[in-house]
Amino acid sequence: MLIQIFHVMGNSNTRLFITTVTLIAALGGLLFGFDIAVISGIILPVKTQYQLTASQEGWFVSCALLGCIAGVAISGTLSDRIGRKKVLALAAFLFLVSAIGFAVSTTYPLLIFFRVLAGMGVGVASNISPLYISELAPASRRGRLVTFYQLAITIGIMVAYCSNLAIQRYAAAAGDTSGGWLHWLFVTEYWRGMFLVGVVPAAAFFALLAIVPESPRWLARFGRQTEALHILEKINSSKEEAAHELKAIQAVATDQANGGLRALLQPPLLHLLVMACVLTAFSQFSGINAVIYYGPTILRSSGVVANDTLLYQVMLGAANMLFTFVAIWKVDSLGRRPLYLTGSICAAAALTLTGICFLLKITGWPLLIPITFFLLFFAFSLGPLKFVIATEIFPTPVRGLALSICILVMWISDWLLNLLFPVMREGMGIAATFFLFAGCCLFSFFYAKKYLFETKGQSLENITIKEKTIIHH
Repeated sequence: MLIQIFHVMGNSNTRLFITTVTLIAALGGLLFGFDIAVISGIILPVKTQYQLTASQEGWFVSCALLGCIAGVAISGTLSDRIGRKKVLALAAFLFLVSAIGFAVSTTYPLLIFFRVLAGMGVGVASNISPLYISELAPASRRGRLVTFYQLAITIGIMVAYCSNLAIQRYAAAAGDTSGGWLHWLFVTEYWRGMFLVGVVPAAAFFALLAIVPESPRWLARFGRQTEALHILEKINSSKEEAAHELKAIQAVATDQANGGLRALLQPPLLHLLVMACVLTAFSQFSGINAVIYYGPTILRSSGVVANDTLLYQVMLGAANMLFTFVAIWKVDSLGRRPLYLTGSICAAAALTLTGICFLLKITGWPLLIPITFFLLFFAFSLGPLKFVIATEIFPTPVRGLALSICILVMWISDWLLNLLFPVMREGMGIAATFFLFAGCCLFSFFYAKKYLFETKGQSLENITIKEKTIIHH
C-alpha cells in the first residue's frame, strides 16, 4: 500500500519524487555522520574507565575504520550483483545492530567488535548512498542532490554532538539519585546512551527503504528495461526524455560490456581512478576527521575548560552543517572545479592559522575562528565534491566498483590518520600537526588545478562518452 502511494506521488510530482528518494537515501549519510562523530563524546569516559594508553585510544577510535574498509570492500561488487537498494538495507541493519550491541556490551572486546560492525555499516552507506543518488538524479541537479548526502553527514555529526552534550549534562544533573538499566545507560556509564541514540535514525532508514525504487541504471544493465523506463519517467519531465535517457544508458552499457576491474585498470579509466583516489585521500588528510573524532581532546589540550569542550564542538558541528549549503547552492551553477580550487586553498590558509594559534597558545574563541573557517571551506569543496566527482566520472558497468575503490581509499586514509593522530599530537605537537594538514590541502589545490575537469550539467552517459577526449586533452 505504501509503495503504491509513493508511486502515485512520483507520477504527479517529479520534483517531489526525486527529493523524497534523495532524502531517504541520504539517511545513510546521516548515520555515517552520527557514527563517526558520536565517538568524540565517548573517547574520554571510555579512556578513563579502561585506562587506555595513547596507542590504545587510537585503536579504539580507528578500529571502526577497519570496519569501514571491510564494508566498502564488499559493497561495490555486491551492489553491482544484487542492486543498490538491497545493499542500503544491509547498511541500515548493521547500524541498528551495532547501536544496540555497543550500548549493552560489558567487556572491552565486545565494544571493539560492535565498533567494527558500526564501521561496516558506515562503509557500506558511504559507498552506496551517493552512488544511488547519482544514478537517480537528473543531470541538471545531480551535483546538488549528491551534495545533499554530504549535508546529511553534517546533520548526523550535529545530531551526535547535540545528543552527546544533552546526555552528558543530564548525567551530571542526575547524579546517583536512581538505579536501573536506564540509569546505567544514561547516567552511570552515559557514553553507552550516546551510542544508543543511533537506534532511532537506523530504524527509520531501514523502514523507509521499503518505499524507494531500485536504480534505473542498475535495472537497465540487467535487462529489466520496462522497470528502468518506469522509474526514468518519474525522474524526467516527459516520457520522450525518459526513453532517450534509457537508450543512452543501454548504448554505454553495450560499449562497456566488458567491465570490471580489468577495464577499470586500463586507460583512460585508470587515469580517472587515480585522480579520484588522490582527491579523496587528500580530502581526508586535511584533518577533518581528526577535528570530528578528537575535537574535545584538541580543545582541552588548548586550555579550554573540560565542561565547555562538547558545547564548543556543537558550535563547530553547526558551522560544518550550515556551510554545506554553499555547495548545494553553487555546485550546479559555478561548477565542481571552481569550488574545489577555492575551498582547498582557503582551507590550507585556515589550517595554517589554526596551527599558529596553537603555537602561540591562543585559546577560546580566537582559536575557534580559524577552525570554523576551515570547516566552512571544507564543507563546500573537499567534503562534498569528492563524492560528486567520484559518482560522475565513471561509466555504469564499473561505477559501483570504481566508487568502492575511491571510498576504500578514503577509509584507509582515515584509519591511518586517526590511528596516528594521538601519537602525532604527543610527538610532533598539535601546532605542527595542523601545519601538516595545511600542506595536504595545498597539495590538493595544485593537483586539482592540473587534473580536475568540469562535469556540471552533463548526463552520466555524456561524461562517459567524452571522458577519453577530456583525459587525453
